[in-house]
Amino acid sequence: MLKTIQEDIQAVKRNDPAAHGWLEIVLCHPPLHAILVHRMAHWIYTRLGLRLLARLVAVANRFWTGVEIHPGARIGRGFFIDHGAGVVIGESAVVGDYCVMFHNVSLGGTGKYNGQRHPIVGNHVFIGTNAILLGPIRVGDHAKVGANAFVINRDVPAYCTVVGTPARIVRRFGERVDEELPRTVPPSGAVPVELEL
Repeated sequence: MLKTIQEDIQAVKRNDPAAHGWLEIVLCHPPLHAILVHRMAHWIYTRLGLRLLARLVAVANRFWTGVEIHPGARIGRGFFIDHGAGVVIGESAVVGDYCVMFHNVSLGGTGKYNGQRHPIVGNHVFIGTNAILLGPIRVGDHAKVGANAFVINRDVPAYCTVVGTPARIVRRFGERVDEELPRTVPPSGAVPVELEL
């Protein structure tokens, strides 16, 4: 746990040119506070099974930092949120190691699935301001999701850059392309909701 916290602090130093020294980062960086408190809430939620207490910690975290991370979400090492305000990460979301996310990003659900219903984000992924990713989609390693991109029920392949509403692939392995995103094959944990009419 201490190693993970140290990597979270190093992620701020690595990604934020406005961060001047370790003490300033620890005391004055609300997105870091949000991540550290989330790690505690996640531990309470998963290890102790005290879901109500974990949710109360998450609500206090949102009030203090403006970042809403459900205690069930799994967050990898070295996660960096720039500015942080308005970030929403749902219960079954997974964020890999060394990801960068800007303010107003949503990793949400569509209401059409139970179980795994939020995005699964790979390692070293960059997600720009106001990007919205919905459903049990997968974002591959080293992918970039541009500011204001909207991705719903479509996967983002590894080593691709996607932009637009709806998002399209504009770079693949550094080469310019113009392609539609592939349709999502929901993960095995995603169960369609049966609607009653």
